[in-house]
Amino acid sequence: MSQAPESTTRSIVATNEAPRAIGPYSQGVRAGNLLFTSGQIALDPETQQVVTGGIAEQTTQVFANLKAILEAGGSSFSQVVKATVFLKNFDDFAAMNAIYADHLAAAGSQPPARTTVEVSRLPKDVLVEIDLVAIVTAD
Repeated sequence: MSQAPESTTRSIVATNEAPRAIGPYSQGVRAGNLLFTSGQIALDPETQQVVTGGIAEQTTQVFANLKAILEAGGSSFSQVVKATVFLKNFDDFAAMNAIYADHLAAAGSQPPARTTVEVSRLPKDVLVEIDLVAIVTAD
């Protein structure tokens, strides 16, 4: 007879350094030693507006938002184990991937597992959305 699993601690992660949620969801959720971020788009946290520019500028802002949520939840890019990337146009893959590599696949690091898909539309008509799962390294 197996025992019921122990209850996992679940807590909401929120920071003013990332955009406020634009719907009924949290910026991040910590469950046990894992942190799940909501998908981040290229919103400036101060203005809640999409940053100007193309895929490079948008991807850079997405990673700034993700970094803020990871840090607020006690983690970092080096602890990411899974990434999901949604692109409006797969022709933007190389430009997005170069910025992605700077954050999640630096020389000597172990890059996370990843799924990348092209989608027909993203919130606020942005070009990219990314969510992460990371190990929590601090309390």
